[in-house]
Amino acid sequence: MTGDHQALALLLFSVFVAVTLGITTWVSRDRHGSAEEFYAGGRLFTPMENGFAIAGDYMSAASFLGISGLIALYGYDGMLYSVGFLVAWLLVLFLVAELVRNCGRFTLADVVAARMRERPVRIAAGTSSVTVSVLYLVAQMVGAGSLVALLLGGSGEAARAWTVIGVGALMVIYVSWGGMRATTWIQIVKAVLLIGGTIALTVLVLARFHGDFNRLLTTAAERSGHGSAFLAPGLKYGGDWTARFDFISLGLALVLGTAGLPHILSRFYTVPTARAARRSVVWAIGLIGGFYLMTIVLGFGAAAIVGPDAVRGSNAAGNTAVPLLALDLGGGADSTGGTVLFAVVAAVAFATILAVVAGITLASSASVAHDLYASLRRRRTEPRGEVAVARVAAVGIGVVAIALGLLARDLNVAFLVGLAFAVAASANLPVLLYSLFWRGFTTRGAVWAVYGGLVPAVLLVVLSPVVSGSPDSLFPGVDFQYFPLQNPGLVSIPLGFVAGWLGTVTSPEGPDEAKHAETEVRSLTGAGAA
Repeated sequence: MTGDHQALALLLFSVFVAVTLGITTWVSRDRHGSAEEFYAGGRLFTPMENGFAIAGDYMSAASFLGISGLIALYGYDGMLYSVGFLVAWLLVLFLVAELVRNCGRFTLADVVAARMRERPVRIAAGTSSVTVSVLYLVAQMVGAGSLVALLLGGSGEAARAWTVIGVGALMVIYVSWGGMRATTWIQIVKAVLLIGGTIALTVLVLARFHGDFNRLLTTAAERSGHGSAFLAPGLKYGGDWTARFDFISLGLALVLGTAGLPHILSRFYTVPTARAARRSVVWAIGLIGGFYLMTIVLGFGAAAIVGPDAVRGSNAAGNTAVPLLALDLGGGADSTGGTVLFAVVAAVAFATILAVVAGITLASSASVAHDLYASLRRRRTEPRGEVAVARVAAVGIGVVAIALGLLARDLNVAFLVGLAFAVAASANLPVLLYSLFWRGFTTRGAVWAVYGGLVPAVLLVVLSPVVSGSPDSLFPGVDFQYFPLQNPGLVSIPLGFVAGWLGTVTSPEGPDEAKHAETEVRSLTGAGAA
């Protein structure tokens, strides 16, 4: 990229970072150090504000960079991510949002522990939440590295490494300094920027084809080198039965995983009532739905205008398709319009990454402090002490995410998020649904449900082509690939549900009927909710 691109994009990066740090400083002035303030922003956000924040939290680098890149490279099969990410919100709306808001205080473990023995359940749910969060964080780090590598013309790995480190440092500052209130406002600002930028690019793509969407698809198919197969299922997931099972596995993970994501569940605690939580989800679905429809236009637009070969040449996983599309739509690499549009899109993508990592880091540090630390310490922790632990945990999680982000720098960010969704659907969703809807569920069942989904999911990823055995693996030089699918959801999600059932029916202790009745009344009416 030219010096103009670099200078303008870096200037816009700096402006966004300065604005968000200003928000964090402004919000932190009124902080009084309580756990409710740090984890839930005092529960003072309106449904519209929280809806924008949920959308900002959910529309990650995987959505903006990864999905469009996959569509540009694989056509129809790349759209699975858009469909899966959106359909998942129906499950959240009808089964999870209000009930979770009424039953919990800050984390997933609060919901489960309400009717179980707290210590084993909190340790299990906290471990699972941190694992999912770290996987999700890695995807954002990889997106940041790809973006800046493109901006700087791919000049060496050092620039990518320092970018990942910088993003990690900023997310620690946002979380430890401003807590949920600062994180929420950063996500709202980011959602407005992202949706505005996506609308502008979508309008420009459609204008290039005079509003003829059919012509856009036809041109994309012609330039793809695959002809009509580009617009039909099977280009990525239809080669053999392994690929088809991978397709089913990924679809299950995307649709079921959202309801188990810790950073999404924690957003329901930032509003005052369950009704506000449901209205927040309605706002989020409208914003997210419109956004994913536009990513389809951007993906096929990148295939038609930039071409899959140029996209793949810039980044093998397709993560830079949208910035390259913006450059072309603005008039090309040497034009002022191209420079400005590219810089704006790069800055919006960078803002996306910063906002999402802040939300994930806050949720995972809350799990460490509120669930793991409080349970392992065995003694009740003062709220201020718990918040201090959460701030330290944010630093540790940041370090782990940076290290893994550097290791996984060549993988597609949407694919990495698919792994996080698979782990969330395997470990968190079974225990959440059983706790809310099964009267006979026991403590052993809860612990087995979490570990019965978490351990197989992580183990199958380690033994899959993602880690070894193929040229695109994390460790291409070694081969300990024994599981053929890239996404473990098809196997690990049923195992999580089966383990929860088996643990319950073999449990020597019966369910606590009184606590279940109390939880049921609270979940449905909100009586006694925090």
